[in-house]
Amino acid sequence: SASMFVFDFGYSDDGRSISREITTRMLPSLAIALPTFFVGLLLYITFALLMTLFRATALDVAGVALCVLLMSISTLFYIIGGQFVVSKLWHWVPISGYAGGADSLRFILLPVLIGIVAGIGSSSRWYRTIFLEEVGRDYVRTARAKGLSELRVLFKHVLKNAMIPILTGVVAVIPLLFMGSLLTESFFGIPGLGSYTIDAINAQDFAVVRSMVFIGSVLYIVGLLLTDL
Repeated sequence: SASMFVFDFGYSDDGRSISREITTRMLPSLAIALPTFFVGLLLYITFALLMTLFRATALDVAGVALCVLLMSISTLFYIIGGQFVVSKLWHWVPISGYAGGADSLRFILLPVLIGIVAGIGSSSRWYRTIFLEEVGRDYVRTARAKGLSELRVLFKHVLKNAMIPILTGVVAVIPLLFMGSLLTESFFGIPGLGSYTIDAINAQDFAVVRSMVFIGSVLYIVGLLLTDL
C-alpha cells in the first residue's frame, strides 16, 4: 500500500489502470454531486431559516413534521419511486444510463432531484436546530434592541454565526462529492466512482476498493484541515 501515498494505485484485476479509471469516472460523479450539494445546501438553509422565522407557529410545526416524514423514508424509495413515476410513467427523462456533453443533462436531472429531496428532512431539521440555538443568544437580543427587523437579524447575524457548525458538518460530505453516491450511481447506471466501487466490491477487486478507501480518507482529512483554516 505504500505506493498509494504517491498516488500510484496500480492496476485492477482486469488489468486496467486504476488511476485512469478514476480520472475518467470522476466527471460523471461530480456532475451529479456538485449540483446536488450546492442547490441542496441553499434549499435546506432557506427552508430552515423559514421555519426559524415562523418558529412556534403552525407553519413551523408543519415544517418539522414534514422533515420528520421525509427523513423517515428510505433513499431507495425515492430512487425507485422517482424512476417509476418520472421515467416509466411520464417518460420525461431516461430511467438509467449516461451520455457525455450536453446530453448528460437528461441523465443527471432525476438523480440530482432525488438527491436533493432525500436530504431535505434531515438537513433542514438539523439546520433549524442550529438557528434556534443562535436566536436565543445575547447578541441577537442586542440586535433586536437596536431596532433591527427579524429578517435582518436572521440573515445578517444568525446566519453568519450559524454557518460555523454548518460548514463543519458539511466537511463529511466532501469525500462523497468526489467518490459519488454508491446507491444513486448504481441504480441509474451512472459510470462514476460510486458504481466503480460497488462493482469492485462485488468482484472482490481489493486493489480498487483499497484505492477508493484511501482517496476518501485523504479527502476527509483535507476537508477537516480546510474547515479549521
